Formats: sequence, structure tokens, C-alpha cells
Amino acid sequence: MSKPFWEKPLTALSPKEWEALCDGCGKCCLNKLEDEDTGQVVTTRVACRLLDGETCQCSQYDIRHQFVPECIVLTPKTIADHMYWLPRTCAYKLRAQGAPLYDWHPLISGSAQTVHDAGVSVQGWTVPENEVHEDEWEDHIIDPE
Repeated sequence: MSKPFWEKPLTALSPKEWEALCDGCGKCCLNKLEDEDTGQVVTTRVACRLLDGETCQCSQYDIRHQFVPECIVLTPKTIADHMYWLPRTCAYKLRAQGAPLYDWHPLISGSAQTVHDAGVSVQGWTVPENEVHEDEWEDHIIDPE
């Protein structure tokens, strides 16, 4: 019996499988602040203006770079460069580290709702970036885990 696709090495995933690996938590769409001296990255509850705070999905995913050119595209080739700012629960990070997915992951549970039910998503507690001046983002630092 073959392994489920999400247990394969990331480089063996098709583009469709790669996209399906996302757990839909929305944490990657939270703005981060990086200390220039230490390189430490902290997460804020200030969300990208394209994030739907209830569904935790990008409202313009397919054309997001037209609105947010700096949006980072994770791929099997670039994941290693971005793991330092991804939350510990991120499916891409977990699989890159050889760890299994959590039981609440939609691929395991069979439901996109379980990420929200488990309290792992950003559902209902973000602030859109167009409502907070960038100088005030420090006031919204959180522990995303």
C-alpha cells in the first residue's frame, strides 16, 4: 500500500498536492517584525489586507501578487529559506522536518473546519493591516503558537 501523498518527500509532490498540504490556518498571512540587530522574528495579529479573517483564506489567492508583490510563495525548493518565520504547526514546516501532520489537519480529519475547531487558526482575532498604522504593529505582537 502506498503512502498518502502528504507523507511523501516535499520534492515529490505535484503542485496540486503541495497546495493541498496547506492547513488553512492563516498564520503565514500575519505580518511579522524582524529585529535588525538580532534577526529575531515576531508575529503580529495584523493580517495581510487580503486575508479573510473568518475563513483564514486569501481573498485573491491566484492574483495576490498584483496586490501584495512581497507575498512569499512557498515551494519545496524555497521552504528551507522561510522556515524560521513559519509557525511550528505549519504543515509545510512539519513535513520539511520529517514530522507527521497533526490530527486536526484537514488532510487527516477530512474537514477544513478542524483547524478552526482546534483553535490553531487565526479565525476571528486578526486586525486588517489597513486598520493599523505600521508604526503601531509592535502593539499587536503575539505568540502565534
